[in-house]
Parts: sequence; C-alpha cells; structure tokens
Amino acid sequence: MRLLPEPSAQSLRLLFLFVFVMGVAPSPALTAGCPDRCVCDDQLVVQCAGQELTQFPNDLPLATRQLIISNNRIADLPALQLNYLSDLVYLDCSNNSLTEVSESTFGNLRKLAYLDLSFNTLLLIEDRTFGPLASLSGEIHPDAFSENVALQVLDLSRNNLTVLNISSLIALPALRSLELSSNPWRCDCDTEDLCLWVQIEGFKFQGEGQTICHSPPELAGQRLAEVGMQLRADCHQGLGYWDYLFFIAIGFVIFSAGTVSAWVMGVLMVLYERYSKRKSEELDSDDEDERGGMGGGGGGGGGNQGNGDLSKPGMQV
Repeated sequence: MRLLPEPSAQSLRLLFLFVFVMGVAPSPALTAGCPDRCVCDDQLVVQCAGQELTQFPNDLPLATRQLIISNNRIADLPALQLNYLSDLVYLDCSNNSLTEVSESTFGNLRKLAYLDLSFNTLLLIEDRTFGPLASLSGEIHPDAFSENVALQVLDLSRNNLTVLNISSLIALPALRSLELSSNPWRCDCDTEDLCLWVQIEGFKFQGEGQTICHSPPELAGQRLAEVGMQLRADCHQGLGYWDYLFFIAIGFVIFSAGTVSAWVMGVLMVLYERYSKRKSEELDSDDEDERGGMGGGGGGGGGNQGNGDLSKPGMQV
C-alpha cells in the first residue's frame, strides 16, 4: 500500500490564504465594482454624496439597495445603468443639476420606496415617469407614478413644477410622505384638485407651509390648502356673459337655418304645384282636340251619302 505524499508547507500556506480571503472578502455583488470616490459597505449601501461628481457613477454593485448621490453636479440619470439596480429601495438624487430625465429611467425600480429629487431644476414629470420620467415644462403627467406602487416617500421640492395632476399620486397606495414645497405652483382651475387634496391629505405633506401659489398675482403667496375652496367656487360658477352670448349666437344660427330651409321648401312646393297644374291643363286640351276631330269627320260623310241618293232618281228619269 502506497502512502500519499504529505502536503508541503507552501501548499498549506496557499490553502490557508485562500480560506482566509474567502472568509473576509465581501460578496461578489459588492466587489463587482465600487465607483470611484464612493464608499460601498456590506449593507448594500453606496455613498457618493458630496464628491463633485458630474456624471452618474459607474460600476455600481448590482445588489445595491441604497444609493446616495446627493450634493453633486450630476446632470443626467442614465436609464440603462439604473434599471440594472432592480433591488434598489432608496435613491437620493437631491441637490444636483438634473434638468431632464429620460423615459424609462425608473422603469425597472419596482421596489423603490424612497426617492428624493429635490433641489434640482425639473420642470415636467411626463407620462409613466417611473417608467418613465422626463423634465420639460412644469407639469406632472397623470400616469407618472403608475409603475411604483411601493413608493412611500417622494420629495419633489425646490424644482420648477407648476401643475400636478393628483391622479398620479392617488394611485400610490403606500405613499405616506410627499414634499412639494418651493415650486412655482400655478393656482388656477388646472390645480383646483391639487389644492383641495393638499387640504384634505395635509398629514402627508412635509413643509406644507411653504407649498404656496406663485401665480396668478391675486393668489400669490397663499398656501395651496387655503385656496382650494375658492378655486372650486370660481371654477364651477354659473354661466358668464360670453356663455350667454355663445348660446344666443347658436340659437340665431339655428333659427336662420330653419327659416331659410322652410322658405326654400315653400318655393319648391309652389313651383311643383304650378308645374303639375300646367301639365294637367295641357293633357285636358289634347283630349278636347282629339274629340273635336272625330266629330267633324262623321258629319262630312253623311252629306256625301245624301247627294248620292238624290242623283240616283234623276238618272232614272
């Protein structure tokens, strides 16, 4: 029986080093890449705040659950890189230079529960923003948050939003905190529902005292919660001067059209009646002519027969 050779000292050292490295090294999800100037920990948190970044960090661990990129100068959120982070639940993008966020940027972040977009220059949150979001002209589309039913905290403060359709927020069953302050809200009939909703759901709003109207001038400086009932009364009042004028004009047009139609029909009926009468008279005249011709032919024949009868006796004499 042949004995196996005993392992050398060098082999044992290599084996020990391998076991040690495997025991203390972080998971592959974290070692797959930690971006430059960022800190990644074993709690799946990536901290990149205040690093003067101008671009979204590369080589993020795929298992990242919290990503903090606040206080930088990032101008764009690349959809492809974000959508790989399907386990992300916390995203802080505050105090950056975001002016536009492309469609489907947040389309695959179905676990996202906290999103901070404050202190940016967003103008419009467009159709199916989470997926997708785009910032263009000061409104939030009704379907903007339709894909993120897990969203609990949403911070849109200190942007350039002017209008918000609350149907995009009512569709978030888990939402418990919403920050809308320091935006130039336009308080008119387009934001009537928002103002009433802020009044009713006030417990959800952080910084509600700073959520004020920017326009029109007569409402500037008033809190959204204070103008809801006034807008409801103004936007649903009775008919105005122009409404009555419009109805009068429509009535006049309908009356004129009816009058002209009746006159045209009357003229056509008179012409038809005259035509029918003339046709009837012509037919009667033709019938009389035919009867008169037949009567004249019969009288001439009788005279000839009489002359013939008289001549015959004379011939006999």
